[in-house]
Amino acid sequence: MVRHPEKTPRGDAVKLDIPTEPRARWEWIKYQIRARGLSLAELARRLDVDRPALTAVKRYPYPRMERAIADALDLPPAVIWPERWNADGTPCRRRPNRAEKNASISSTHGSGSATDAHRQRAVEV
Repeated sequence: MVRHPEKTPRGDAVKLDIPTEPRARWEWIKYQIRARGLSLAELARRLDVDRPALTAVKRYPYPRMERAIADALDLPPAVIWPERWNADGTPCRRRPNRAEKNASISSTHGSGSATDAHRQRAVEV
C-alpha cells in the first residue's frame, strides 16, 4: 500500500491507502467512484465512451481514461498509477510520439493499400 496525502474540502490532509497490486487497486478505484455517488457506467456515459474503454485501464496504460478516473476521484493520475506517470504529470510512454486519440483519416492520407498506389501511378502516367 502506498500512502498519499489528500486535501479534504476543509483543507485537512487525509492519508490515502492506495493498493499497489493491480487487482486490489482496481477494487479501490471502484469503491472510491461508488463512494462519490457515481458508477463506472455513469462515468463512461459522461465521457461518451463504452464501459470497456473505461475499464481497459485496469489491464494496460490508457492515459485518457486514467485522467478521467483521476479527475472523478479529485486526484492526479500519478497518485493512482505512479508506475504509469512521470513526476511532471506526463504519462510514461513506450512510444512517446503516439497520440492519445486516434487521428481521423482525412482525404490527404492514403489507406496504404495497393489500390491507392495503383491510382497514384495511373495519374502520373
